[in-house]
Formats: sequence, C-alpha cells, structure tokens
Amino acid sequence: MSYFDIQGYQPQSLNGLRASGTAHGQRLHALTGRRLRRAWLLWDLDADEWFADGPVLLDFDGEQVEINHAKFNDLSITWNTPDPTGQPTWAYGDWGHPDDHVFHLGWRHDARPELTALQGQPLQAVELLEYAGGDMADGMIAVSFAFAEARMTVSNGLDENALEFGAPDLRYHRHSLSADGVGPA
Repeated sequence: MSYFDIQGYQPQSLNGLRASGTAHGQRLHALTGRRLRRAWLLWDLDADEWFADGPVLLDFDGEQVEINHAKFNDLSITWNTPDPTGQPTWAYGDWGHPDDHVFHLGWRHDARPELTALQGQPLQAVELLEYAGGDMADGMIAVSFAFAEARMTVSNGLDENALEFGAPDLRYHRHSLSADGVGPA
C-alpha cells in the first residue's frame, strides 16, 4: 500500500523530541552548509492549491529530506525516497460512489514564493522545535531550517503539514542539532 500513491514513499511516524532527535538529529545536522536546490510540495491540480496532507520534500544538494505530519503529534522524516521529477501527475481517490473524491496530484517546486526565494541558499542550521502552548498540541515536533536571512519551519497543522516563515513562535522550545545529538538552542 502506498501513501496517496506517491511512488516509493512510506512515512515512518515518530512521536516526541527524543525519538525524532535520536533517529534523525545527526543526519539533519549534516545538511548544514548544503544549498537548498528544490522544495517540492504536493499540489492539488484541480483546486490549484497545496495538498498539505502530502510530504514536504527538501533537496539539499542531492540529499532529500521528506517531512510529513499527521494526527496531533506524528512526525515522519524519511530520506531520498520519492522522486518528484520521476512521477508525472496522477489521480488518487475512490471511484464509483457519488460522495467519493478523486484528487489529481503533481509535484511543484515553484508554488510558494517564500520557498522559491530560499532555493540556492546554504543552510545554516536545523532545529527541532517542541510545542509547549498548553493545549492538545503540546509535544508536537516541528523541523526548522535557518538560512542567512530567512527561516522556514515545517510544523503540524493539525493532521497535515503547515509551513511557517520567520522566527519560531514563542510557544516552541528550540532544540539545536549537532553531530553529537540534540540540545537546547
């Protein structure tokens, strides 16, 4: 079974800072210094909008990290699995019932001007952000990418991805990544 028929992609959900940091902290940190070549979003071609249920793909000089949020605190980070240039547009959904919906999907790297502006810039740091706002999203982990003059965070938009630009919300506890692991920022 595939995830929205994305060729080669199977999310691997983790919960919490410790699990995400242990599994991916060193590899995320190793992206530092690489240039963001492309930021791919899954696009609903009929609605002409971002299909936020699909993973966000970030290509840093040939090392692709795929980030996907689900439920209130599931975070999947995978590496180098789907090839957005190798999968033409496709249809996903159920046919045969009037209430069923079929999505026509495709990958776009030019859909959000904030992401397009980051392409070509070297990554300066990666942080894991732990939400602590006193509500049901507490403990949610977001992944934040810092560039020379900008920052982009992939966070949980309550069972889908959200993109945030600029300094992290003050309700996040920031955790820096290093070759040795995860620590407070």
